[in-house]
Amino acid sequence: MAAFSAKSRAFVKQLVQLSLIDGRVSSEQVAGVLAYLEKNPPARLQAVLLAYHKAIAAELAKSEARVEHAGPVAPEALSAIAAALGKRYGRAVTTTAKPNPALLAGIRVRIADDVYESSVAGQLQALASAS
Repeated sequence: MAAFSAKSRAFVKQLVQLSLIDGRVSSEQVAGVLAYLEKNPPARLQAVLLAYHKAIAAELAKSEARVEHAGPVAPEALSAIAAALGKRYGRAVTTTAKPNPALLAGIRVRIADDVYESSVAGQLQALASAS
């Protein structure tokens, strides 16, 4: 199978840009892009759709912080995390909380490819790696 061409990558990038409103993915815009692709299928439609899907998933991940926690987390703490990350990344960020008892104590926050951790498990792992 031939590699995805630079022209196709540029096309997918344009589709992603058309899917954004004020830097955020818009479901209405995505529906419009998909309707366009249905009426005007490009060469290698399946590959374009797969690349588009991955790119949209990556854009969505930029605005959602997944907060793993060992113990209870107050809603105010989640709001503070969202506000701090929103300020850091320059866009609105939402949080979703998920219990993770393997952390022992503390939290781990993932947003896109970035991970912020303040947990006992992370500290123990760092100590084990250092020795």
